Parts: sequence; structure tokens; C-alpha cells
Amino acid sequence: MPGIDECLRAAMALPGALGASLVDWTSGLALGTEGESPNGDHEATAAETAELARMAAEQRAFSPNGLPVEDVIITTPSGYHLLRFVETTFDSSVFLHLWLDREHGNLALARLRLSSLAERLVLG
Repeated sequence: MPGIDECLRAAMALPGALGASLVDWTSGLALGTEGESPNGDHEATAAETAELARMAAEQRAFSPNGLPVEDVIITTPSGYHLLRFVETTFDSSVFLHLWLDREHGNLALARLRLSSLAERLVLG
């Protein structure tokens, strides 16, 4: 079972991966980062994506049946941002953020692999 660094390295091995991070959406802090950041600052990116993750996770409109949000996908003309929520045994609110180049990335593959990484990630 991978730890944070190993998990982020595995995410970066995906075709088209530009950057990856593990973020605590309560504090907005990056718990680990690999590769590039969309705005050149991993901490600022973590804080900004944490706001989006928190909003998606806490709004009943996105989980009307009480089921948790699994991931959030943002598309831009040049890339994809995939936020994958990580379930933990403790009261945690973390997610994996993967930034993919749109031309070289495969969003479907990235979503499947990030889901697998999130399930196997060991925190603590």
C-alpha cells in the first residue's frame, strides 16, 4: 500500500500528467506535491482547489441521496483537473489533485487509476 510520495509518483506516471498533489480540503494545505503547479505555486493551488473540493463535498445538490462525491473534473482548453476524494479510517478530508495535459492525457484512464490509488493510499 503506497504512502503519499509513492502515490503521487504513480499519478505522475500517467500519460499527460503535469502535476499531482494530496490536499487537505479543511485547511487548504498540500500534504505532498509532485511535478508542476498550474499557477507555479503548489500551496496557492492547494488552497484554491480546496475551496472547490469543500464546496462540492458539502453541497447536498451534488449528493442528493446522501452518497459521497467521488471526484470533481474541471476541463480547460489545455488541460484537465481531476480531484479524487480519499476515504480514510479517521475523520479526514483529503483529496488527490491531478493536472493533465489535454492533448496527451487520457481522462478516463486517469480517473480509474486515481480511484485505485486513492483506495490503496496509506495515511498516518
